[in-house]
Amino acid sequence: MKIPRLPPLGAIRAFDAVARHASFKMAADEIGVTPTAISHQIRVLEEALNQRLFTRSARAVTLTPAGETLFQASTHIFATLRDAVDTLKATESPATLTLSTTSNFLTNWLVPRLSSLHQEHPHMALRLHSGTELVDVRGSVADCAIRYGMNIDEGLDSTLLYNDRFVLVSSPQLDLQDVTDLRNVTLFHVENRRVPTPEPNWQQWKESYGPDDLKVESGIHFDDETHAIQAAIAGQGVLLASELLIQRALNQGLLQIALPGTLPGARYTFVTSMEKAQRQDVQQFKQWLLRAFNEP
Repeated sequence: MKIPRLPPLGAIRAFDAVARHASFKMAADEIGVTPTAISHQIRVLEEALNQRLFTRSARAVTLTPAGETLFQASTHIFATLRDAVDTLKATESPATLTLSTTSNFLTNWLVPRLSSLHQEHPHMALRLHSGTELVDVRGSVADCAIRYGMNIDEGLDSTLLYNDRFVLVSSPQLDLQDVTDLRNVTLFHVENRRVPTPEPNWQQWKESYGPDDLKVESGIHFDDETHAIQAAIAGQGVLLASELLIQRALNQGLLQIALPGTLPGARYTFVTSMEKAQRQDVQQFKQWLLRAFNEP
């Protein structure tokens, strides 16, 4: 069976523009041709279909019943085409991959490992965005994020990276032997920890491990965990720190887990939009992250 030939796509495109604007001139402006060229395309289409598609008058351009039928089809066709083009563009790898995360994670975990990422993917251009506010990875500000929280966003492509916990750390020079030694050292506090809940603070430590007479409000308060970690490395006090964020300092012997015991933490998760998850650079970065998190 011979399949009937379809009219030229250019003519259908011109028709769709005229039908939407009810104007030959506005259709011409949209496509970037002259109104005469649009009229020619409509004439070609009407001759191919042997149907009048528009009723023209001095005041308006209106669709005939045949035009209405074709316009319903063209609306669907071009909407489908636009969706397909948007999907293809979303899978392209732009010049830069933008990652959003917290400054503490950036400083203490990611930055020391960037050379490994560059060795594996030397052509990947990575832009790092830090902050405490959640960035919508479906928009243009960031392509993906590493988030620290208790819940998973079901509307995003999410990958669990690490279940965190908090440990008591200090410089080896403090040489703590027992929980009662905490009475004689400076306690470091990190303020504005939004997660996890309950907050892993000295009151929670005291209730879990003691000593019963620990003065949990005493000590030095920091508004940035990185500064508290640096003060602990300098031997100025003890800290309840994210085990992930002090991994490197532990491996280098700058810090040690001073006393046994842990407090629950939250989860580190890699997130991106469902569309951006198909991009090659996003997939490459996620796979590198998973390997890096599993390294000792």
